Amino acid sequence: MNTSEEIKKAVKESYTKIAVKSESDKGCCSPVPQAGGPSCCGGDSETAAVEMDYSNLKGYNPDADLGLGCGVPTEFAGIKEGDTVVDLGSGAGNDVFVARAITGESGRVIGVDFTEAMIEKARKNNVKLGYKNVEFRYGDIENLPVEDNTADVTISNCVLNLVPNKEKAFAEIYRTLKPGGHFSVSDIVVNGELPEKIRKAAEMYAGCISGAVSRDEYLQVIKHAGFKNIKVQKETPYTVHDSIMLDYITPDELKQFKASGTKIVSINVYGEK
Repeated sequence: MNTSEEIKKAVKESYTKIAVKSESDKGCCSPVPQAGGPSCCGGDSETAAVEMDYSNLKGYNPDADLGLGCGVPTEFAGIKEGDTVVDLGSGAGNDVFVARAITGESGRVIGVDFTEAMIEKARKNNVKLGYKNVEFRYGDIENLPVEDNTADVTISNCVLNLVPNKEKAFAEIYRTLKPGGHFSVSDIVVNGELPEKIRKAAEMYAGCISGAVSRDEYLQVIKHAGFKNIKVQKETPYTVHDSIMLDYITPDELKQFKASGTKIVSINVYGEK
């Protein structure tokens, strides 16, 4: 099995490329979808079932949208004016800026990412926007650079799936939420079993796939972290390019996988501290 550090290295390398390279080279998908289109992990318009429409959201900034999510977590997050929001895996700042539009001048939004190039890109975007109550911090989700009891709301978009130790990630979310605070995250889970070759392919972590655990296991991790009132707010089928799968498995194995009934889905999950 790939070690935690190998996985993190693969994810960081992939997302560094996404941050610094052209629009035609953004990791798992080509072409990279634009605002209102499907996520990078979902593939192009012919194969993707996960669609994200940010174009009409207040605070949306196209420069911050790299098409890397698998949902719109702010849609279900229950963010209020004046809230402190923490976005895990904030990338170029897409969800941070949407959240900031909801919290307003009296709120505060903190984005955390462990890819230096993404932090740099997000900070440049924020300078252009001139927000004084937004900040981007470099750090690992398994050891958040956020004080205890900081956030009213924590959000994340197709990122926790990339974290090797999901137990630590949700424990950190619990630690940094205020008593009575809550999270709303979009992520990828599996109903069934992924082929072993895909599970062992660290590169696929950057495509939100091989790190996927079962839906039940994912919800159990959240429960064990101490959260209550856990609910799946939305569940959407999620399709991966055959061409991507064939980089890791044979045509016969792909055929067996399709016949197995295994489903990859995007879910939006909510929980309260």
